[in-house]
Amino acid sequence: MHEFGRFFLPGPTDIRPDILAAQAGPPLPHRGAAFEALFASLQPGLQHVFGTTRPVYVSTSSATGLMESAVRCAKPGPVLSLVNGAFAERFADIARACGRDVTVLEAKWGDTVPLEQVEAELRQRAYAGVTVVHSETSTGALTPLEEFGALCRAHGALSLVDSVTGVAGAAMQAEAWQLDFVFTGSQKALAMPPGLAFGVASERYLATVHEAPARGRYFDVLEFEQYVHKHQTPNTPATSLLYAAAAQLAYIERESISTRVARHEAMAALTYAWLAETREALGVPFCIQAREHERSPTVTCIALPPGIRGDDVVKGALDRGFVIGGGYGKLKATHIRIGHMGDHTVDGLSLCLAAVRETLADLAS
Repeated sequence: MHEFGRFFLPGPTDIRPDILAAQAGPPLPHRGAAFEALFASLQPGLQHVFGTTRPVYVSTSSATGLMESAVRCAKPGPVLSLVNGAFAERFADIARACGRDVTVLEAKWGDTVPLEQVEAELRQRAYAGVTVVHSETSTGALTPLEEFGALCRAHGALSLVDSVTGVAGAAMQAEAWQLDFVFTGSQKALAMPPGLAFGVASERYLATVHEAPARGRYFDVLEFEQYVHKHQTPNTPATSLLYAAAAQLAYIERESISTRVARHEAMAALTYAWLAETREALGVPFCIQAREHERSPTVTCIALPPGIRGDDVVKGALDRGFVIGGGYGKLKATHIRIGHMGDHTVDGLSLCLAAVRETLADLAS
């Protein structure tokens, strides 16, 4: 039996047993009325977490599929990529793989690219789109988006947003913030099984999709848009995952997105306080990779002092019954990451953090 509350990886995150059990629903013809009713039931909940009145696309894929879709279906022209971590680098690499001329604005891993720097570049050159990662899972940095969409629009560029560890854990108002394409994955703060991606496109984005020279087929936004209004998907969906999504979205609606975001912020605050106390108690200089006031409420990346390896901390936590993440990419050996997202609670997280502190104490002695 799955024991919930022991799995604090920064994605995939822990899933409650009732959501796992919901996948056992019967198979359905995906062009029939029963499936259409199931699909339609997802929309209010998805619109709620994205902060939009637009229909939300459902893709049987990882979020990387919609990352490619965001670029491939954008209007022709060069792309500006804001890079401050491994997944922001992936976004830029995908843009290059889609044949785009890519300019990179780079920040130190853990920092964010200042809006002033973005605006200066947008004044220098006309870009089709700007890629950004809202919550950078590799570093725990959170890029503020409240003014980002309006800035891109002022310079004729589409705002393309990876909010994979943002949506349903950090505040997201895709419509009010004038964001043009926002996507996430099912297995992060939404706390659903892996295998689904969700995305929303603005009317402004849709108005130019037909201009995209090679938007492909599987991730064609125009196909998603056509089928979503019929409460269908363009291709065969993973129906079992949709049952789980329906159950979890109903749960999130009962909690409310504002309460959910506040819970994530409380878990993040607990983690910061715990680290300060641990640093003082052990006399060892642990620090948070992301800067204060630019930290994601869903994942914290911790830099370890010399002599303590990320893999050893992960193993020590596992020996004590908890799963946490090691560093990612170039931070793999020197950092750990704690995913405080999904349906975890402050009380549950405190148990995990106690196990990590015991591990750090052993390794530092």
